[in-house]
Amino acid sequence: MSPLLRRTVALAVAALAALIVLPVRAGADPASTQLGVADLTLLNGVRQAGLWEIPAGQMAAQKGTTVQIRQVGQAIANQHVQLDQLTVDAANKLGVTLPATPTAQQQGFVNQLQAARGIQFDQMFVTLLRGTHGFIFPVISAVRASTHNEVVRKLAAQASIFVMHHMQMLESTGLVQYAKLPPAAMSADQELFTAGTAHVNPGAGPSISSTLLWFLGAGVVGIAGIAAVRTMRGRRPGIEARTAAPRR
Repeated sequence: MSPLLRRTVALAVAALAALIVLPVRAGADPASTQLGVADLTLLNGVRQAGLWEIPAGQMAAQKGTTVQIRQVGQAIANQHVQLDQLTVDAANKLGVTLPATPTAQQQGFVNQLQAARGIQFDQMFVTLLRGTHGFIFPVISAVRASTHNEVVRKLAAQASIFVMHHMQMLESTGLVQYAKLPPAAMSADQELFTAGTAHVNPGAGPSISSTLLWFLGAGVVGIAGIAAVRTMRGRRPGIEARTAAPRR
């Protein structure tokens, strides 16, 4: 094979190899530091839960009509202080800015508890906190199961323990009205993760179809064939000259 033919085939094969490798790189796993919409939902949700449940628990510790309600309220307030610090630490590691105030609905819960008295307060405290804990619990579990981020995964595991314990304490009061609990935050047909990710995967790109690769491969063969034909044509005059020489 002539040097020209070797160089042509080598160049074509290298180009094809690069295109074959490209979709493999594009389909690689996203960076472990990437945050998805669900990750941010968890960080914001846990943070805002603490912003209203800490004062709610402190109110229960003061206004509860029974020793059990007061103890449960104080325990929930104390544990939310711990969970809030874990959330802040995780957000600092990830460079995420957390909300500084509860939602309008959560502030409304606090206002209702401030206005309530006696048995009404006890029932309202248990109903509101058991409902909100039950609402966020499946979100935490879903993020724990599917997040790509190690920091978020650890926080979700910690939050799951806290929330489960709080639900158990609230249920121990005997005031939970299970028939009136709100539906879970996520159901089988709810698509929390389809909203996309917070950041585009670095280096990601469209994959290359097998049909395109087939045509590229055929192109390589064609290039090699054309080069071979041209090489052979270039050698024919020399061959004919050597054949014709004895006739002289």
